[in-house]
Amino acid sequence: MSKQQNESGLTMLPGQLEPVMVGRRLFLRYAGAFAAGGVILASCKDGEENPTTVMAAVDLGTGDVGILNYAFALEQLEAAFYTQVLLTPYSGMTDAEKAVLTDIRDHEIIHREFFKAAIPATSRIADLVPNFAGITFSDRASVLGTAKAFEDLGVSAYNGAGPLITDVNYLALAGKIVSVEARHAAAIRDLLNPKSADFAGDDVVTPSNGLDVSNAPSVVLPIAQKYVKTQITATNLPK
Repeated sequence: MSKQQNESGLTMLPGQLEPVMVGRRLFLRYAGAFAAGGVILASCKDGEENPTTVMAAVDLGTGDVGILNYAFALEQLEAAFYTQVLLTPYSGMTDAEKAVLTDIRDHEIIHREFFKAAIPATSRIADLVPNFAGITFSDRASVLGTAKAFEDLGVSAYNGAGPLITDVNYLALAGKIVSVEARHAAAIRDLLNPKSADFAGDDVVTPSNGLDVSNAPSVVLPIAQKYVKTQITATNLPK
């Protein structure tokens, strides 16, 4: 199982109770694989937000950069959620469950930080402020039910965004990330209903063709917006 590392790579989402550390070695390995595909990583600088200021809406932008911002927004949401889950474990969380959720959290943080570095600073959306008011983090059913919804939504989002990407390097990367998200979805479903067919249930995998759900940004974003205080606009995304 993956573990947090005491190396540089410190980052914090607005509203987090404490910073989350990402191992530089893991991040550079992931970023290096992306750069090898012909994409230049842009340097980024963490910004700070005054919680008393009014949050301005963010627009995802256009073209492939807009799609990268779309993925970045979703990864921010997932990373923030699992960070909170581990900071305030639900009642009765077993060591096995904690290990699974820790691995998922670490993957989502790496995904988030990867997009943050890959998108040019002049085009990258700001850090989003999550809204988890409707989640009872002390309750297993609430946490795992939300995790299932997030993971299923994430898989469908990457599937739906794939045809909108023009750069083959970005498309290859999206394929590698969505496969990890699908593993997360299967793991969460197994926690909810162990040793059953729910890991790839008929509600997400069509029995007749064996294909997973695919949703366009116009479907995904209104669902994700419920868990984000920052208003997200996506009128200029490719269709």
